[in-house]
Amino acid sequence: MRQHVPGAVILRPSVVFGAEDDFLNRFAAMASMSPALPLIGGGNTRFQPVHVGDVADAIAAAATRPEFVGRTFVLGGPSIYSFREILELILRETHREKVLLPLPFPLARAMGSVMQVSELFGIAPPLTRDQVLMLQSDNVVPDGAEGFAALGIMPTGMEVIAPSYLWLYRRGGQFAEPAAA
Repeated sequence: MRQHVPGAVILRPSVVFGAEDDFLNRFAAMASMSPALPLIGGGNTRFQPVHVGDVADAIAAAATRPEFVGRTFVLGGPSIYSFREILELILRETHREKVLLPLPFPLARAMGSVMQVSELFGIAPPLTRDQVLMLQSDNVVPDGAEGFAALGIMPTGMEVIAPSYLWLYRRGGQFAEPAAA
């Protein structure tokens, strides 16, 4: 890209979350229907989830400030989570207790390949091969990369925003009490 448009500003966000995301919502919906959640690859893949509003602010800053021309920004939220920790956050916020079932990458890839056939019938699959491939690599801001700080933006943590929409997946909605420990 850079060789074709040298002045382009490139923004590379980590996994994006927000009220209508296809990440936290996907697993929260799964937790509301399934007795277990797939701990793909053992749950060790690391993410630095970034809020959609922060990405929008980064786009606005990059598009309006000439000092950002020709630069690349890698955008990640303030915290790094393992896939296991993200699923645990979802379960906590939805007040659900589910088994986290380890699913090795080769088996998950096979399952994703089979499940994505449902797209031919207009049904969104719970898991696709591409999603499994993405879960095989950490998605965090590398050391030394320019990010939100260079854009003058303080990113919002997932634990601050996610509860504002994950309550929809609780039995009884937002007024549901957590299950007794």
